[in-house]
Amino acid sequence: MRIDPSSTSSRTFLWAPAATLVEQAASRRRLRLLWVPLLLWGYLQYRFVGDRRVKQAGGPRGMSQGFPERLVTDGIYARTRNPMYLGHMIYLTGLALVTRSPVAVGYLAHAIPWFDARAEADEARLEAHFGADYVAYRGSVPRWIPRASLGRQK
Repeated sequence: MRIDPSSTSSRTFLWAPAATLVEQAASRRRLRLLWVPLLLWGYLQYRFVGDRRVKQAGGPRGMSQGFPERLVTDGIYARTRNPMYLGHMIYLTGLALVTRSPVAVGYLAHAIPWFDARAEADEARLEAHFGADYVAYRGSVPRWIPRASLGRQK
């Protein structure tokens, strides 16, 4: 697997932790290992959801590289429209909580509005590409936070 050092995933999963750990070592703050599961959850969500979407929908891994061939609207995509981006933000939240680093908090503070703007742009492109099917999907599934499910709805 080739790693693009300028990609979004490299910024989240390589550069943010590297910069944070350098600052962490200099500050000598103890790590709060209680929050490591958030790091794992965020990364694994990003990886597994991305692999599943490519397998189900075809097309490239990222929207910046082109379009999927089909919409994926089941599984985690039935709960949130942007589970890969959400994985990035969960990971960065975990990084900030594990390290208590101002660098990690800065990455997270920058990432939240950046991912929201990117999701908005992606959604406009998906609407233009898939039309009414995407509009209906967007109207029934939240962009970020899954709704609580209180049982099956008919």
